[in-house]
Amino acid sequence: MHTASHPMASAGYGKRSAAGQPAPSADDFALLPGREAAVAGFIDRLPDGADISVKALAKVMEYGQCALRTALNFLERAGHLLRRREFLVGTGGGRWVTRTWFSRAARSDDSWGAGAGAGAGASGTEAATVAAPDRAPLAGLAPGPATVAAPGTRAGRSRGYLVLASVGRRCPALSLSAADCAALEALAAEWFVRGAGEEDVLRALTDGLPAPVHHPAGLVRSRLTAKLPPEPADMPVVSHRVAPAMVECGTCRAPGQPEAFLDGECGACRGRGMPVRHPAALPLDRVRALAAEARSAAVRG
Repeated sequence: MHTASHPMASAGYGKRSAAGQPAPSADDFALLPGREAAVAGFIDRLPDGADISVKALAKVMEYGQCALRTALNFLERAGHLLRRREFLVGTGGGRWVTRTWFSRAARSDDSWGAGAGAGAGASGTEAATVAAPDRAPLAGLAPGPATVAAPGTRAGRSRGYLVLASVGRRCPALSLSAADCAALEALAAEWFVRGAGEEDVLRALTDGLPAPVHHPAGLVRSRLTAKLPPEPADMPVVSHRVAPAMVECGTCRAPGQPEAFLDGECGACRGRGMPVRHPAALPLDRVRALAAEARSAAVRG
């Protein structure tokens, strides 16, 4: 398997090496199972920016996509791989992207923060560079937008956070938790950058609500994105801004806040909360009977 001709990902994506790694050694992945060790060794030799998606790896490795997906999930749980999802907001709307870090040495959940953050500085095409209230450059693992103490606001809380926290007083069906407000404040802040006021945001979020509201945070996120006002004509052009990072479960791929995950897995997949249910296996005689029926049907056809 040659790494020299391996395809590169789009600029700003692909493999990112964690900071502070030890020098390469023949024993780096000796404790991993054979397949996982081979995949880890191959990724380790790839340059930063290489495409390490399942599809790209399947084209150059001897394993299929299912096997590679299982191997990458294993490497994430073992502490060699970190995958974080980010919501990018641009002139054409918003979209989720996944950024990936790789570490030669296994890392704990706590040590990933510093190691990945050192390599996640936003470039000129990845973050806003124009200073404005509630609009600060955000890196892949950086905190939320800078807070601005506007008249009448609480110190330490952004204007976007405060307007989201007040939605429940206008419409109880849209009451948001503190975590919801923190996750959505960057989207609300963009409204203020484009000239909207608090009343504009509240009206856009609460007018014409469905009954009942099943997922307040999801509905608010959808409306903040879909109803975003156009940029003013004199507004500097920015490629996109990055909302606070989210983590994706290495097993079921469910997104969530970083603190809700342990070893790359959500609470449900670790056995806490609602268990993951798997269909019961069919008895062997039933499998044989179904296979015989299928063969008979094929012959008759």
